[in-house]
Amino acid sequence: MAKLGVNLDHVATIRQQRYTPYPDMLTAIKISEDSGADSITMHLREDRRHIQFEDINIARKNIKTKLNLEMAATEEMCVIANQIKPDFICIVPEKRQELTTEGGLDVKKYFSSIKSVVKELSDSNAVISLFIEPDVEIISLAKDLNVGAIELHTGKYAEAKSEDKKHYLEKIKKASDYANNISLVVNAGHGLDYTNVKEIARIDNINELNIGHSIIAESIFLGLSEAIKKMKNLIESAK
Repeated sequence: MAKLGVNLDHVATIRQQRYTPYPDMLTAIKISEDSGADSITMHLREDRRHIQFEDINIARKNIKTKLNLEMAATEEMCVIANQIKPDFICIVPEKRQELTTEGGLDVKKYFSSIKSVVKELSDSNAVISLFIEPDVEIISLAKDLNVGAIELHTGKYAEAKSEDKKHYLEKIKKASDYANNISLVVNAGHGLDYTNVKEIARIDNINELNIGHSIIAESIFLGLSEAIKKMKNLIESAK
């Protein structure tokens, strides 16, 4: 059964809109863990549009489960990651003009630079993963980079019209099987919500689903604890 990683970026988004001290990140972390989150994900972007350094610092000092740090492949982020020492590091593509991460890393184009970053992150003692498209060739390149895990980008599946969803679902299944066969831990995320998560949760070999925006949106109506429990129940009942 897939685990649930709760992404708290958009708790910080609400706070940063007005530069207020609330909503309090430590409270969000505690509620998330008490409600069934298996890990906490935070994306420290270069533009600092939501998560701030202090958020990941607080998380590292107080978290009871696991901290998954999403970061761009930059020198600044390597320094921070080696300082914070999260449990997991997911290297993601990043563009300042995007609303959210738009796709997987171009591992082929940036192979050498990603390799250097992976090597530099060795001091963090974290499990390193790459956020990539569900493509066998890309997964093979990820293996060559000596990372321990990958996170499959589920955005195309999530955004697809009903007649196309099966195609993207099959790609994710094939990618998951291939990655598992070459001893990579397989996580998945992006665009997953209460209407589409079950099909992904049913896929064999997926270790964890990282979900944020839909949970934070649902928490407006249910509260954060109940929104997380609702998602956790969907994942657990998917098999």
